[in-house]
Amino acid sequence: MRAIAIDDEPIALEIVKSHASKVPFLELKAEFTDAFKALEYLQKEPIDLIFLDIKMPDISGIDFFNSLSKKPLLIFTTAYTEHAVTSFEMDAVDYLLKPFSLPRFIKACNKAFELYNFRNTTESTDYIFIKTGYEQLKVLFDDILYLEAAGNYVTFVLKDKKVLSRSTFNEIVNLLPADKFVRVHRSYIVSVARIDRVERHQVSIASLTVPVSEAYRHELIAALNS
Repeated sequence: MRAIAIDDEPIALEIVKSHASKVPFLELKAEFTDAFKALEYLQKEPIDLIFLDIKMPDISGIDFFNSLSKKPLLIFTTAYTEHAVTSFEMDAVDYLLKPFSLPRFIKACNKAFELYNFRNTTESTDYIFIKTGYEQLKVLFDDILYLEAAGNYVTFVLKDKKVLSRSTFNEIVNLLPADKFVRVHRSYIVSVARIDRVERHQVSIASLTVPVSEAYRHELIAALNS
């Protein structure tokens, strides 16, 4: 699993580098104190995971990650707790509070590696299985119009019916192929191929409308242009 680390503090990067050298499935390809140099690198090199600080000069880690059209897996590395909720909404794999130990770092990497393997497997299939009551239901990606979060449940709006799955939204987000689906709101994910019309604050899919929040509008535009 190929990774980079971005942090304006060189000492913090050295810690990530040292910890990463002890994780056999992780290859830390580069470290950056300058987020814009990291952006140039990402435009040329494929990366699976980013270790990202939040409070940096010129651009925050949150704004940096939101600017990416193709998003790798994300682990935040920060000394501040106040962005934990935002990281959850951004589907970050983990949120490492500095100073973090090697065991805590490895735990985060293991979570990322599981998702990395699952994504690679999912990309070769055209369906997922979702939990509905006491059974697992096979759902084809091409049948999905959009998904709506509702607490500990997710509603799958399919072309011919709705299905309620007992799953968290973040669990489902990490199961869907990033080239087919895009998050347009903290509570909605849509199938890119099913979008008929895009307006400022909503998209139309068949005869239905789905809200688009400003926080996720850039992701929608990037998905449409990719």
